[in-house]
Amino acid sequence: MSKGEINYPTEAELQILKVLWKRGASTVREVHDVLNQVRPMLYTTVLKIMQIMTEKGLVKRDLLQRAHIYEANVEESQTQQQLVGDLLEKVFDGSASQLVMRALSNKKASKEEISEIRKILDNFEQGKK
Repeated sequence: MSKGEINYPTEAELQILKVLWKRGASTVREVHDVLNQVRPMLYTTVLKIMQIMTEKGLVKRDLLQRAHIYEANVEESQTQQQLVGDLLEKVFDGSASQLVMRALSNKKASKEEISEIRKILDNFEQGKK
């Protein structure tokens, strides 16, 4: 992936990245076992997707061991920021308030989440003053 180029992960690639972000470096078998608990998926499908992800620069693999070890080559927070930024522009015409209101109307936030949102807003307001 060249500098500045954004390679958005597909839904399947994002699921694999979530496993790698949570577990750290893993074999295809380990990733397959985690994904298979949620939705049946062929090992060869996971392998192929991870090979494509390597080509896209989303993951890197260690070829030195017998079982190839894969790890995320993109940070979770960076990927989230890029995806949300793109969604914000494409769907909400850059309106953060519309995005937040839609997100909160689609899924009830827990008390802990609302408290965290309030802290973020308070910090944002204090930084502007």
